[in-house]
Amino acid sequence: MENPIKKSDETNKRNKLKKEKPYVYEKISKFQAKNSRGESIAIIQFQYNYTCNFRCQHCSVKRFQGRKDGRQFTIADVKDLSRQADEMGLARFVITGGEPLIFKDFDEVVEAIDPQKFYINCDTNGWFLDKTRARHLKSIGVDRIQLSIDSLDAAEHDSFRQAQGSHQRAMNAADAAMDAGLDIFVQTVVSKQRLHTDEFIEFVEYFNRKGIGVFVTYAKPVGSWEGNFDVLVDKDDMEYLESLEKKYRLFTHLTAAYGLNMRCIAVKGMISVTQYGDVLPCPYIHVSIGNIFEESLKDIIQRGLDIKYFGEHVHTCLIAEDRDFIQKYIVGRTYNKPLPVLWTEVFTDEDKTKIPFNKKDKIYQLV
Repeated sequence: MENPIKKSDETNKRNKLKKEKPYVYEKISKFQAKNSRGESIAIIQFQYNYTCNFRCQHCSVKRFQGRKDGRQFTIADVKDLSRQADEMGLARFVITGGEPLIFKDFDEVVEAIDPQKFYINCDTNGWFLDKTRARHLKSIGVDRIQLSIDSLDAAEHDSFRQAQGSHQRAMNAADAAMDAGLDIFVQTVVSKQRLHTDEFIEFVEYFNRKGIGVFVTYAKPVGSWEGNFDVLVDKDDMEYLESLEKKYRLFTHLTAAYGLNMRCIAVKGMISVTQYGDVLPCPYIHVSIGNIFEESLKDIIQRGLDIKYFGEHVHTCLIAEDRDFIQKYIVGRTYNKPLPVLWTEVFTDEDKTKIPFNKKDKIYQLV
């Protein structure tokens, strides 16, 4: 049963996008057709810089931080990435890090992506998002804030984020974003232990009452939580969360959108591009399927689609729930190695796509 509140929200957002960014709207309107042809409609999660003012307990990019070697993105490189993405009909960027709102060249990054050609999200911990900054972000073409909050209890949030006073500043940031007319999601990390608590339900209900949807990031055994398997969800946990999605403004990356029920969106619906040009299948699978400074985005994405885990329909979250995938490919082939690990060291000929996701009896398609 489809959640009527979420359906109405999506309709309103599409109408708003059609009015404010008609070119982006036209690209998104072609997503179903692209998907049916087996083409990627990937969000580009752009890890432009790993600099951050927090040291979060679960940080997924901890082992990427502090690296000094290798070519890094320039504004000219951002423009070229934007051009290639636009030529492929891609329509969405998420600027992330690190903490984007401490980037000295943040405005230049947004301009280089080109807000008239893309729907632009910005991840943030909220520390630097006050009313003035929120209005400025809206004025330069940022569409949505994805704000990280992990508890209604200030002490718990501040401890998790290891930043005293961060909870109050994040709560203020939510109000600032709404006042500025920015779309907003609250992103929250959910472990197996947190999922079934009264606190989690109260958290969702609090933000829903404010008209804010909650985006759940399942705990992953990477970064600062490398080897922490106790926090991972199982299939029953995921089914429970899906039941909550029918009641609340609650989302995960597995949630159906744009008339498509893709489930795992790695490569098909999302890629991550690192500060050093490597393209990852998703933010938490730290395997490079190519480098944007060496190959075209189109060729890299096709390589990703040629790997069965990313080119076939996968009903679950590989990196949050699939213990076999985690043990074989993540623990066995990426732990204790410099990141990202090249795809040839992780996947073999036996991992090639056999049934492309657009040929699997339309299982991805919403009826």
